Amino acid sequence: MIRVLLADDETLIRDAVASLLGLEDDLDVVAVAASGTEAVAAAAKHVPDVAVLDLQMPGLDGIEVAERLASEVPGCAVVIVTSHGRPGYLKRALESGVRGFLPKTVSARVLADVVRQVHAGGRYVDPELAASAIAAGASPLTAREADVLELAADGAPVEEIARRAALAPGTVRNYLSSAAAKLGVTNRHEAARMARANGWI
Repeated sequence: MIRVLLADDETLIRDAVASLLGLEDDLDVVAVAASGTEAVAAAAKHVPDVAVLDLQMPGLDGIEVAERLASEVPGCAVVIVTSHGRPGYLKRALESGVRGFLPKTVSARVLADVVRQVHAGGRYVDPELAASAIAAGASPLTAREADVLELAADGAPVEEIARRAALAPGTVRNYLSSAAAKLGVTNRHEAARMARANGWI
């Protein structure tokens, strides 16, 4: 039996997927979680073979959970399911050791097959998400520009961004204007919107 942990903050989806996977003869859903933090705790307790994680959850997102599991439950393969198939997310996920990445639009049968595939040591990336990631290309932003832009995405003033990033306000302004110039937009709000749409922040 392949022991599966399932994490999704939407109860209806989580319960439905758990029930569908539970119908498979070789899959056993040993734990469910409603947040990234719960997923890490459940993985430590139940030591699943495969964790199926929603990308966007309260607390830790699916990729952050994958990074934690890589060190805390190293035998657990991770599959990310998402309704936000942005190119940057796929790149981050693969860099974090995620072995499967697919949209929530797939059937339960496909998800079950992907669980088996990653458990056997393989990988699976949805072809359409992979094609979108290749078409979008790599982020033009430096890591620091991306960090500052992410802090700016919720409309925080420069002084607050500077405090949270432990930088001088002038340095923050420089990063924000550099990011906007690279993305070909006129202000930090447009830059944040574009970077988020491409999954770069």
